[in-house]
Parts: sequence; C-alpha cells; structure tokens
Amino acid sequence: MASNQSSEKPRLISAIELVGAGGYDKLRIKKFPYRVPDVNEVVIRVKFAGLNFADLMRRQGLYSPVPKFPYVPGFEASGIIETIGSNVSNLTVGDRVVTFAGDGMWADTVVVPHDHCFKMPDKLSFEEGAALLVNYITAYQILFEFGNLRPNKSVLIHMAAGGVGIAAIQLCKIVANVTVFGTASASKHNIIKEAGCTHPIDYHTQDYVAEIRKISPNGVDIIMDPLNGEDSVRGYDLLKPLGRIIYFGAANVAASGENRSLLTTFKTWYKCFSTNSLSILSNNKSIAGYHLGYLLKDLDSTKEIALNTINELFRLYNEGAIKPRIDTIHSFSKVGEAMQRMHNRQNIGKILLRPDDESDTNKTDQTTTKQEQEPEERLIDAFPDL
Repeated sequence: MASNQSSEKPRLISAIELVGAGGYDKLRIKKFPYRVPDVNEVVIRVKFAGLNFADLMRRQGLYSPVPKFPYVPGFEASGIIETIGSNVSNLTVGDRVVTFAGDGMWADTVVVPHDHCFKMPDKLSFEEGAALLVNYITAYQILFEFGNLRPNKSVLIHMAAGGVGIAAIQLCKIVANVTVFGTASASKHNIIKEAGCTHPIDYHTQDYVAEIRKISPNGVDIIMDPLNGEDSVRGYDLLKPLGRIIYFGAANVAASGENRSLLTTFKTWYKCFSTNSLSILSNNKSIAGYHLGYLLKDLDSTKEIALNTINELFRLYNEGAIKPRIDTIHSFSKVGEAMQRMHNRQNIGKILLRPDDESDTNKTDQTTTKQEQEPEERLIDAFPDL
C-alpha cells in the first residue's frame, strides 16, 4: 500500500552568493531553503534586480557597509507579491511591486518587510521598476535635497551615461533653463544629448575643467561627483561662489581591474579634497556627502525621506518626465559578464539581472561556479543588518 506521506520536495530559492572579496570567482549561484514570511513581511517573486556600481566595489572589498561573507548582494528588485503576512493590509497577492534593501535582492524570491515594498505605477514595466529606485533616488536627493536645484543653474554630472547619470540628466530637465555638463566617452554623446545633456565632454580626450571654463568661465553651481580622489579637488575648484559639490562615490578606487589594488586605493585617498571649517569660510562653497547604502541601513529612521522621494519619482514617471533607460539584461549565471560591462564603463543606462530559467541553469558560465546541488542550511533574509 502506498504511503500517505507527502513526497513533495522542500521549496528552494535560487540566489547569487558572494563568498568573499575579490574577483568574479567569488560569485556563485546557490540554492537556499524557502523561508515563510512573518506577520509583517511579504514574499516577492523577483522579475528583475538592479546592478549598481556599489555592487562592484562591494565585491572588491571597497564598500561599506557590507554584511559578513558569504551573503546575497543586491539593493533593488521588481516582482510580484506571492504571499503576505497576516498583519499586512496595504498589499495583496498579485501586486506588482518594487523593493530595496541593504542587500539580498539578487534572488528569485525575496522576503521583505511590507513597508519596504512599493506598488508600481500601472505603466511602469518590471524592467523599469528594477532600474528606478537606487539610481533615481540617488540623483533626486543629490540634486534637490543637497543641491537645491533651481532655474538658471548649471550642473556637472560625471559618468553621465550610467544609471545615475541618465537619471540626473532627466531630473535636471524638470527645472527651467538648467545647463547640464556631462562627462562620457564620445560614443555615448548622442544618447546623453537626447536625454538632455547640454554639453557632453569626452573625458578620454578632453580636460573637463578646461572645456567647462571655455563655456562658463566662472564654473558651475552643482557638481555630482562619484569619482573622488583628484577629481574631488578639481571639482571643488570648479565651483562658482555659493556652489556646492556632492560626493557620492569613489569610482576612481575601482578603476584598477577585477581585484582591488591597495596602491590605487591609497593614491585615491591621498589625493582626496581635504579642508576644515575655518579655511572653508572664505571660499563661499558647500561640500556634502551622500551614501544611499547607509540610508538603507538605517531605513527605519529614514523611511519617511525614502517614501517621499519614491512618491515624487512615481509622479514624475506618470507624467512622462522621467523614464529609466535599460542598457542590458543578464541572467544571474552571467553576473560576472554584467559586472565586467559596468566596470569597463560600456553601459548606457541601467544593467539588470534576472533569475535564471531552465535553459540558463543548464549552461556553464566562466564567471560563476557550478550551482551546488545541496542547499546550505541557512536562510536568505533581505535585511540581515536592519
């Protein structure tokens, strides 16, 4: 007589795991046990997840905050709610949503607190949703919270063809008569001009400071600086009186190759702009630092700031004022290729990752190890540090 005991296998979810700081060999596809949500959580079946420059720096061991290895990276994702906790009333099964966290989003299924999850506008695609949160929140808060962007101002946007760069250009267009200078390789100039960049500058062949001085001898009002190092000094010197520079990254640190270089890190740190509260008085310029990773880490205290920005971005999207540009989409098993494309600054707009389907999981990939057959006895949690 057949046994009545269920033979159904335990549900497993697939994710990208980062096992340590280093090259692409530190990434692997792995299976984890499914976790039932608690009363205030929801389960999201992920459609797409975003790749950000911070993910590259985390892999190299150059970014803080970072969880203990091994962990599942990823700051943002879009998908469909498949299960809700008993206390959740603002969301229902089947809702199309976006979500973000300090890590944990590179999985085919994620469990998140319900108040870290946002219904998508009807016209927003899953691809656009996964490209919206990190890039556009960053650009919006830098330009409008720190930068106080107003009509007739000028803005310098470094890495203008990247995800944050495209977002910033689009956001500048919602304010009247803003002059946008953008650094990007020459092959990307037509695209960033179409997006609204007034003066594209090829950083490979041109000195952006000299080129800006030709057009605007007094400099610029706002600088978005994700580079740091020597560029942090050049940018500060390029500001007009009452201008402001916002540092929000250190891409120059990650410019050395697949693995981090301590020499490059030291050189970048040594060349960073340095001042004090007394010496800055006579310069009549403002300096700010922005780090979305720490805002996400302290999301319980910054939730209202994030929600206000997201609501404003959804409004702007519905009005047609902003629209994420998707560069390429890579399966989870091709995450190394996706990172390499971003590291080489080949992307124009957002690079996305998507969970592997059956055809993907049967393929080999040089940038990730083979998928393990047995799950590790630990759970994926999108918010281990929150």
